[in-house]
Amino acid sequence: MPTSTHPARMLAEQILNTLDELIREAEQETKPLELDPYRSRLFELFVTTNGAGFLSNDAAMDLTADGLCRELAARWGLTDAARETAEGQAAFRSEHIGKMRLLWSLMRMWMEWTYAWQRWPEFHEQSAPE
Repeated sequence: MPTSTHPARMLAEQILNTLDELIREAEQETKPLELDPYRSRLFELFVTTNGAGFLSNDAAMDLTADGLCRELAARWGLTDAARETAEGQAAFRSEHIGKMRLLWSLMRMWMEWTYAWQRWPEFHEQSAPE
């Protein structure tokens, strides 16, 4: 995602940068993303992302689980590593496998939160008084 002065792009870039930093911190500390403080911080970013409208299909910026996967995989060199592995030119290095696991953890939580967020009204609507 190229850097831009467009407010939506700037916010999306800030979210991506914060996600990247948070995941790298968890990796360095060898702590799972699914536990606090990482889970709570990731969820706050999810709420911000949703509030900005980046989780809808027609969003100005795609920060759905798939969009995050594309962006972070490109930043971390996973896109190229996967291509090289598929072409038989190289095997995944251990640091790529670790990053893939972190990315899968993030994507799984992001997809679960998206699903729950979309279905929330269905289970929490007020019944019309009779």
